[in-house]
Amino acid sequence: MNDGSTKTTTTASSAKAGRSSKLKVASLLKVPLEKTQTNLASLKPQDRLTWAIKQFGSGFVITTSFGIQSAVLLHMLQSRKDGPTVPVIWVDTGYLPPETYLYADQLTEQLDLDLKVVRSSLSPARMEALHGRLWETGSVKDLEAYHRIRKVEPLEQALEDLQVSCWASGVRSDQTEHRSSMNWLELIRGRFSLRPLLDWTSKDVFYYMQEHDLPQHPLFEKGYSTVGDWHSSAPDGEEATGRETRFGGLKQECGLHLPGVMGEGI
Repeated sequence: MNDGSTKTTTTASSAKAGRSSKLKVASLLKVPLEKTQTNLASLKPQDRLTWAIKQFGSGFVITTSFGIQSAVLLHMLQSRKDGPTVPVIWVDTGYLPPETYLYADQLTEQLDLDLKVVRSSLSPARMEALHGRLWETGSVKDLEAYHRIRKVEPLEQALEDLQVSCWASGVRSDQTEHRSSMNWLELIRGRFSLRPLLDWTSKDVFYYMQEHDLPQHPLFEKGYSTVGDWHSSAPDGEEATGRETRFGGLKQECGLHLPGVMGEGI
């Protein structure tokens, strides 16, 4: 009979390992984190990327969803005149709209991306056989389990395999309540997370794409201002816009940008 001691020991060990990992990663900064955050605030997005590449070297990657606004950060990365090639990690959940797969191919070829496609070890068919269609139950817990299986765990494994110290994403502070409290650089699940576009607006994104003649996601013309999986995305409407259209209105974050791994215990 399991009295819970094994679980308690494992949890304590994991917490200790997590603290050790954070201390090790934090030591990579040449100046304290708070001072670094202040310095990053005065830079342009492109300069924040340049700083991270110099700071973390081969331990730096970009993540992308190939969503509505993904082209901006990818273009900024590839428009650098020199420097090392930076890997781009794409978490393919297996449930993306056909338009996203086509858009991903288009941008990968146009921008000559060093793309690393990562997927869950559990195929969509097997997951549905074992756990059902988790996005259909109306349960936040089930939706969080879905995000853990299809998004968070595959990303964490990829970051571990590539020995990543810092990963950058295109999140912006005006997208969700959680993102409004984000900083330019923070420790997330034992690694640094950089947000070069944190202070940008939708207008900034739109004008940048126009200026650099970047292709729009095919679903943009159909009224989508954000897009993820086909079953959890919808065009803007009278009652919901932006991230409010995601996940059936149950939540706004998929877990990739949260400090812990959600949906454990399924």
